[in-house]
Amino acid sequence: MNKAILVGNLTKDPEQRTTQSGIAVTSFTVAVQRRFKDAEGNYQADFINCVAWRQTAEFIAKYFSKGSKIGVSGSLQARTYDDANGVKRYVTEVVVDEAEFVQSKGNGKQQDQQGTGNALLEDSEGFQPLDDTELPF
Repeated sequence: MNKAILVGNLTKDPEQRTTQSGIAVTSFTVAVQRRFKDAEGNYQADFINCVAWRQTAEFIAKYFSKGSKIGVSGSLQARTYDDANGVKRYVTEVVVDEAEFVQSKGNGKQQDQQGTGNALLEDSEGFQPLDDTELPF
């Protein structure tokens, strides 16, 4: 089984490219905080390279930027290539199958007009505020 699940922050804006055959590919790095503090009492982070293809690549490039919190799942892949000087390079990266928002737009701190804490879902995509007082559960 080869399954990688990461939650972290983008270290820089995702880089979207298109292959010669027209397929979208987006590369990015996710900083994932370790669970335990070091000897000085600070959390360390791992910087994990990721690549996404097709619709997932387009989604990430459109909605995420440097500092965004992101959740991704996919598989770990190791590959090699020869650089411009003919030196063999080794790369390990997560090939992303799924990506999702981990926090709401506005750092998850937006509140609706009544101050109940429900996040506003209205944006340029046409989402409207959710009134959860009428839900049966």
